[in-house]
Amino acid sequence: MNKKTVRDVDLKGKRVLMRVDFNVPMADGAVTDDKRIRAALPTIQYVLEHGASVVLMSHLGRPKGGPDPEFSLKAAAEALGKLLGKDVKMAPAVIGTEVEEMAAALEPGDVMMLENTRFEKGEEKNDLELAQKLAKLGDIYVNDAFGSAHRAHSSTEGVARYLPAVSGFLMEQELEYLGRATGNPERPYVAILGGAKISDKILVVENLLKQCDKLLIGGGMANTFLKAKGFDMADSLVEGGSVEIARRIMETAGDKLVLPVDAVLANKFEAEAFTQVWSLREPGVDGVPGGWRIMDIGPKTIELCGDILKTAKLVVWNGPMGVFEMPKFAEGTFAIARLLADSGATTVIGGGDSASAVKKAGVAKKMTHVSTGGGASLEFLEGKELPGVAALNDK
Repeated sequence: MNKKTVRDVDLKGKRVLMRVDFNVPMADGAVTDDKRIRAALPTIQYVLEHGASVVLMSHLGRPKGGPDPEFSLKAAAEALGKLLGKDVKMAPAVIGTEVEEMAAALEPGDVMMLENTRFEKGEEKNDLELAQKLAKLGDIYVNDAFGSAHRAHSSTEGVARYLPAVSGFLMEQELEYLGRATGNPERPYVAILGGAKISDKILVVENLLKQCDKLLIGGGMANTFLKAKGFDMADSLVEGGSVEIARRIMETAGDKLVLPVDAVLANKFEAEAFTQVWSLREPGVDGVPGGWRIMDIGPKTIELCGDILKTAKLVVWNGPMGVFEMPKFAEGTFAIARLLADSGATTVIGGGDSASAVKKAGVAKKMTHVSTGGGASLEFLEGKELPGVAALNDK
């Protein structure tokens, strides 16, 4: 990574303005999963240990046009305080005279949390006046919020124009592992893509095909490819508008692109539906029977994936293989998770559903890297430069 990190700046006596991703699940005014808060701890603790104070900023949810107690970061500040074993001062707002005075009064070792950055209308517009006001709250800007790095907002991109701007450890780790998948990958390099829609991932598919040795496709997006191959898909989810694109991709990809050879079918989109395993070997012959739909990859496809993954040195996975929220249709996704856990390859899991799947399968700790940013990791794999990363100072 050619960006400066917190290691590259003198922190002693400085006030560090740090963008974190505390967009955490809440219930009854309390944090229900503190994974994202824990992920930011190494950077926060490093900064404090090196004689600085910290002003933290994050968004939470999608408040409608102004402050809303439901989206306050107060509970996140309390959860962080417990993890750090110290009081985290809670600012009454994002910017303003009172906030500036609180920040100015911080001593080395102190931590302060700003209110939800999206309480300010200018945040999502990357309003530079707001960015300048945020910049007044620190001497150095640290971005450790990879999950928001694909958005050019005042707290992710704008503020970096007015302060020395470096990455935190979480951001550094994300860029290092995702960078392996798009830079000079170890080979054989296998990519696995799932999820519902091909239209969301066309650029990812095209970019990965330039770099990987095999691209395994599952989930709802595989249905559109199977339709393009000539299979009757009956009631399966198919994106009609993307069938031609899928056909074009298959023509250029050749045997690099691997589609399911069997599937688990259901007679309705319900957890308690009747199921059967169906072969998908021959287009025009093995069409999905009327009234049935594909809900997961089948056992032969899992076996095929296992054979390919045996030799892999690097695997990147984004998107589930089926409707894994329903136990009957989770086996394909969980089987891939287990295969990766035992593969011996460097395994990089794109955030979102894939991160949730390796956790549910109980193998998250066996993965080399589980990304904290679903949308950000997808855009990175598309080959896009993320605005929050581009804004950081080069080494």
